[in-house]
Amino acid sequence: MTTLNERIHDQITHAYQNAPATRKRLDDAGVTPDDIQSVADLTKIPVLPKDALVGLQQADPPFGGLLAVPLSEIRHIFLSPGPLYEPDAGHDPSILAMAAEALRRSGFGPGDVVLNTLSYHLVPAGLLLDEALTGLGCTVVPGGVGNTELQVKLLADLSITGYVGTPSFLLTLLQKAAELGAPVKLAKALCTAEPLFPHQRQQIVERGLTVGNAYATAELGFLALNTDGGREMRLLPEPVVQVVDPETGGAVPPGTPGEVVVTNFNRAYPLIRIGTGDMAILLDPQPGSSRQEERAIVLIGRSGEAKKVRGMFVHPNQLRFAIGQLLPGVAVQGAVSHDGEGKDFFVVRVAGEDNGKGEAIADAVRQVSRLRVDRVEFVGAGGLEVSAPGMVDERAWG
Repeated sequence: MTTLNERIHDQITHAYQNAPATRKRLDDAGVTPDDIQSVADLTKIPVLPKDALVGLQQADPPFGGLLAVPLSEIRHIFLSPGPLYEPDAGHDPSILAMAAEALRRSGFGPGDVVLNTLSYHLVPAGLLLDEALTGLGCTVVPGGVGNTELQVKLLADLSITGYVGTPSFLLTLLQKAAELGAPVKLAKALCTAEPLFPHQRQQIVERGLTVGNAYATAELGFLALNTDGGREMRLLPEPVVQVVDPETGGAVPPGTPGEVVVTNFNRAYPLIRIGTGDMAILLDPQPGSSRQEERAIVLIGRSGEAKKVRGMFVHPNQLRFAIGQLLPGVAVQGAVSHDGEGKDFFVVRVAGEDNGKGEAIADAVRQVSRLRVDRVEFVGAGGLEVSAPGMVDERAWG
């Protein structure tokens, strides 16, 4: 049986030999396929930001030199926001397998009639979920996006039991069904394509549905899943997901914020060390396990919003989570400057008047960021604008 490390080496070799842009990228970094013998060796390859894919495609259309098979072997070409052209996943069975796994873990199976409200137009999501659902023995109703009243009629007339799509549209359908008195029998949902907030999940669950919440990207497929309502999303077995320092590309230890970087096994379109721009904290409940699916991530936002303090990234959502436990709905901002000795000085600014909770706030932030707070500042009710950035860097770099 081929090991994961062997598959990684084979995929890098294949991409190097057949995708000109990947060959140039490795050559520029002084890396050869023989240097990549394991998942750990992937850190030798610089991260390719997702935004850079747009530039590659503009310079060398349509696929930026990343296609590794003749175009005649591609069944579909999609267009995702960016804009980015993407060949179908027919050369990567794992993309379909992971979509099916996310559905199975969310309770979908033979006999379910499922309304698929993801788009079938240009983007890959609708067709991917359609194929995964039918492969599980489900009957699919290809609803696509919009047409709320018509889709409510479908729910009622066809006794639909499952839903796939965004959580916001699911709530819209449930509300409209209640207004119309439509007999809806929905029992399960897989939500993706946008965040599932706790209050949304609560409203869905209160209507008797079980909910799977999937983290996925158009280029890389399904990456992680949560089914219990917590913030942790368990990684799926494939593709290879790493959480790295956005500046160096090196792995960060569990519990430390980093950027989600992914390497797939698509033979037609091998994407190697793609930086998603998403920030996450890696959780490793079973240290030492080599199985990716034993790990989980907590998504905390986009990498551009994070700032490094004393060598560790801090994201605004970490601060909001910490403050929210003590002062729900209160605006907060983190600021890093230099003290008199040129060392990082970390300040947390909180909207409102001093309420005596400064020490508790500092401790809450330390718990989630693992960083000491040097000072908590209360800046008055109007001291933080709604549009104010959640983290600011006030260090003098000149």
